Amino acid sequence: MKITLVTVGKIKEKFYADAIAEYSKRLSRYCKLEIIQVADEKTPDSAGEAVERQIKDREGERILSSIKEGAYVAALAIEGEMPDSVKLSEKINALGVGGTSQIIFVIGGSLGLSEAVLKRADYKLSFSRMTFPHQLMRVILLEQIYRSYRIINGEPYHK
Repeated sequence: MKITLVTVGKIKEKFYADAIAEYSKRLSRYCKLEIIQVADEKTPDSAGEAVERQIKDREGERILSSIKEGAYVAALAIEGEMPDSVKLSEKINALGVGGTSQIIFVIGGSLGLSEAVLKRADYKLSFSRMTFPHQLMRVILLEQIYRSYRIINGEPYHK
């Protein structure tokens, strides 16, 4: 299985980059992992709703251009389904058993995802109704994917 993260913006803090590198290394024994970073747009402090929508649309176009036809797309969205770790592992496993060769997880920028990206998504995944920094979400998502593979393979993992 190939797992791809399509994310908006670059990782700036070393501690996030270190955590991402660690989980990427751990995941290498379970799947082929690819992380695609698309450029983010600068949001003016006084941006209105129309400007914010334009920014999300531009970022969305970049995201969509990174999504291959036929891939299963899971968009991280606050209004998405909130499975526990076991349910997420079951979903990943079922997709693999069902013949899905690539899952693309999409993490938007600071304003979230465009309507076009949400429409393209096969699944909307939420980790909480709270808002998290999109850089931190990369770490959380990778940890949960790693935990999923440990669960799928019946391997111990701290709770």
